[in-house]
Amino acid sequence: MYQSVVVTGGTRGIGLAIVKRFAKEGYDIITCGRDTETGRKLVQDFKKWFPERNLHFYASDLSTPSGCMDFVNFVHALAHPILALVNNTGYFKPGSILEEPEGHLEGMINTNLYSAYHLSRGIVPQMIQSGKGHVFNICSIASIMAYANGGSYSISKFAMLGMSKVLREETKKTGVKVTAVLPGAVLTDSWAGVDLPEERFIQPHDVADAIWSCYSLGPGAVVEELLIRPQLGDI
Repeated sequence: MYQSVVVTGGTRGIGLAIVKRFAKEGYDIITCGRDTETGRKLVQDFKKWFPERNLHFYASDLSTPSGCMDFVNFVHALAHPILALVNNTGYFKPGSILEEPEGHLEGMINTNLYSAYHLSRGIVPQMIQSGKGHVFNICSIASIMAYANGGSYSISKFAMLGMSKVLREETKKTGVKVTAVLPGAVLTDSWAGVDLPEERFIQPHDVADAIWSCYSLGPGAVVEELLIRPQLGDI
């Protein structure tokens, strides 16, 4: 029987590292992204990396409720048992509350928070019905620490952590686990052009390995919050 995990935004960065980590452990992958061509290339590469596993890609814009529901319907149509949901979709743009352009906050909330909200509502009930599953919400160090030029990104990530806490309470007695993942600076496209050495950052595969470790715990234990920082501290 297929054992699948859903990873949103799985074509690059942290999402891609998580895709690879779970595939390495024998899971099939269901993922999504906005760009069809990038998704097609991922499917081709995945066949080379993990010839015995399957990756199902769906092109969808999760910043909209309709895009989220289209992806949820795609997941359900596959009829695979979903053992983990990784709400990873998100983006970062610097800014300050008083100077950001109009729509900046709405864009961040739609992508960084509402996508996880809609995906959880669409997929977690299946986990509850089966009595097991694990939700990982990719938050940020910005979920617990305000910083200059964080603006709407910090607001959206504070809210994401709050949603994770609420979902944890709601699923506590169902067998479904919820983990909020709070990484510091990870070497992804968000830091492109920054004049800092690679060793100053967390590597995406380290985040994926930490998530796998949390997933690997027995049914009686859950890591509620996973805080990961660069060895030399925050940037």
